[in-house]
This record gives sequence, C-alpha cells and structure tokens, in this order.
Amino acid sequence: MGASTASQRALAAKRQPPEAVLDLIGPGADVIVGLGNAEPKTVIDAIEAVEHDDVRLHQMLPLRDRPYIRGEHPGLRHVSWFLSAVSKPAFREAQCDLVPNNFSEVPALMAAATKRSVVVATVAPPDEHGFFSLGTHAEYVAAMIGEAPFFVEANAQMPHTGGENQIHVSQVAGWCEADYPLIELPIRETTEADRRIAELIVDRIPDGATLQAGIGSVPNAVLEMLGDHRDLGVHTELFSDGFVDLIEGGAITGHRKATHRHKVITTSVLGTKRLHDFTADNAGIELWPVDYTNDPRNIGREPLMTAINATLEVDFLGQCASESLGSEYWSSTGGQADYGRGALFAEHGQAFIVCHSTPKDRSCSRIVPQLRPGAAVTSFKNVVDKVVTEHGIAELRGQSIAERTRRLIAIADPKFRDELERSGREMGYLA
Repeated sequence: MGASTASQRALAAKRQPPEAVLDLIGPGADVIVGLGNAEPKTVIDAIEAVEHDDVRLHQMLPLRDRPYIRGEHPGLRHVSWFLSAVSKPAFREAQCDLVPNNFSEVPALMAAATKRSVVVATVAPPDEHGFFSLGTHAEYVAAMIGEAPFFVEANAQMPHTGGENQIHVSQVAGWCEADYPLIELPIRETTEADRRIAELIVDRIPDGATLQAGIGSVPNAVLEMLGDHRDLGVHTELFSDGFVDLIEGGAITGHRKATHRHKVITTSVLGTKRLHDFTADNAGIELWPVDYTNDPRNIGREPLMTAINATLEVDFLGQCASESLGSEYWSSTGGQADYGRGALFAEHGQAFIVCHSTPKDRSCSRIVPQLRPGAAVTSFKNVVDKVVTEHGIAELRGQSIAERTRRLIAIADPKFRDELERSGREMGYLA
C-alpha cells in the first residue's frame, strides 16, 4: 500500500500540460519520437507551436502528416529512420533526412549518433503502482528506458500491454494526459497473384513453425491460409491483424517454441481497432525492444523459424532491392535483413522473399539481370534463401550464379523470360 501511495504522489507531481516538454528541448536537441501510434500527438503539437533552433526529431514510420515533416518549421528537422506515406514526399524534396539502418540496430545507432535529449512517446494510462505500458509498441523507445529523459503522453485509448515495455513514473521527467483514437492501418485486399504466392509458401510451412510476417498483402494472405496448421508460434517484429484469427482458431499456440513458449513475441502492433483491442491486457502477447526481437541470434534460437518479407526487385545474383526502385526511395531496410539472417541460423529455418513478377500493367519484369542504377540492396545475395513470385519458388541458397539465374528466370513472367535468358548469356552467367 505504501508503494502505491508513493507512486500516486509521484504521478500527481509529474503530471503536466504537453507544453512542459519544451523545458527539455534546447538548441541543437535530438528528440526521439515513438514509431507510428507511439507518436504523442499533443506533445508534438506543442513542439510545433513554438520556434526552435536546429532541433531534430528522429522517428520511424510517422503516421500523421505534420507541417514540420514537410519543412514548414525551419528550426525543426524530421530525421526518418523508416519512410512512410507521409514522409516520402518530404524526403524526395530534401525536406527531411533518412538514416540507413537495420531495425535491430536502431537503439544502438540512435545512442551513438544522437544526443537523445528527450524521448517522447504515447503510453497507456498508469496503473496503481505508477507503471505506464508503452501499449502498441516497444521498438527503440523501450530500449532507451532508464538511459534517456522521457516525457510521455498517457492516451486513454492506448491499450495496456505486457512485456519488456513498461516504464515507471520515477523514470519519466513528466507526463501529460490525452484521449484520442489510434490511427488504424486497413487490411490490404489480396489479388489473385498474392493468393498464388501465398499458396506456394503455405505448402512449405510445417506444423510447429515460428512465424515472422512483414507488412504487405502477400504476408497477410499467407496468414489467412494457415488456419489448418497446428502449434504455430510467433516471433515477429510486427504483430498484425492476420495473426488474430490464427490465435482464436487454435492454429497458433506457441507450444513448440524454444523460447517464450505459449507467448507471442513482437515489438510493434499495427493494424485495426480489432487488433488493438485484442492486444489489450492479453497475457499471451508480449512486446520487447527491437534489439531483442530482431537480433538474428535470438531469432535463430527458434527451430522451424519462417520469415516472410516482400521486395520490389531481384537480380540474377539474388540481390533484393526492397526499399527503393533505383534511387527512388520507398521505405527503408526495416527488419528484413535481421529476419533473413536469423532464419538461416535456425534449425530447419527458412526465409521467403516475395515479389510479384511484374507491376500491375506488366510493363516490366521484377526479376532483372541487374538492379536499377542507384538501388539499395536490402537483402544481399549471400543470405537470400527463397524468392517467390506467382510463378514459383526459386531456392537460391548454395546455388551457383548460373543456377540462380536459371531459377529466377523460371519464376519470372513468361512474357520476359526469353529476354532475360539473352541477358544472362550476354553477362556470362549462362552458357
């Protein structure tokens, strides 16, 4: 009782208006902002409302289209660690910066490359013991608890979740209250090509596999088709709507996991209100910092680890450009490289890279002799395992360049196969 009483006093003493965060932001400050719905709306509103001197706001995947991201506040600079729909236009117009990274390394990179002047994030309302839950997120914010000043916004609509994403009132410089809905990410509709790719992958996933599924219509389609599987587990960077039906239907139990048995381990929850409600006070779901969930050594501890991620373009060597088409950036590396490597460490692990063989208009092939000039290689050739299009699966691990070329051409759109074979011969990859 005494501890709870002391915590309540501390909560009352540190409850402040959002504008109080400005006391923690001086000239040249580096502000770390939570990812997605972890962005504290009223706090960033307060930061945007006044002038600043060379202040940088570091964030992955912003969901709100803010004026400062577009460069409309000269003293504020958005530094992106993963582009979103609202930050891509700003990056293309040089109004914000982009830092290359693997998701697993973001906490360490931010510690080394920024001052971490203050961390601002959305949390669930505090419990009677003075603990805030980071709710739908952990990521790089959870990794900084106790290492940097925190100012948090307790949103009444943020679900309380468990895991290594709890912060005590003694670890925050201040907190404010808010009440507004979380932003929802709609479930993407699947195409016939998506379903065909998903069918090919589902046939390769055994009962007892531990799953990681990235963002995209194909990973969603795979999850939709796994309802008849048994004893699946989850160790993923992103927990999305597709997992909910599998848990409620009994396909996901976590019974065969080597670590965190019977628990879903993730670092982000992004999706619909149904998903947010499902995670609230759900003892079967734990959110951990991204330097744990995405550490390839931890991923590799799970037998039958199965990673599913999307790419934009694949060349004959097996190099995957998943974040840009040429020099035109779409996103960033995220956790694709982390899970690709981790799955290869796992006993009987496998990593699927999915890609439509062409864009919708069939104007070009996504299987190419060489990546477009300026393309960023997200998954490099030595760790790419299986590439999947609607035309089949190309198993690349341990294969020669000639065999890789042949296998990739075989899963390209038939319209482009002759042209690709000619290119393979001209390059010296095919006899």
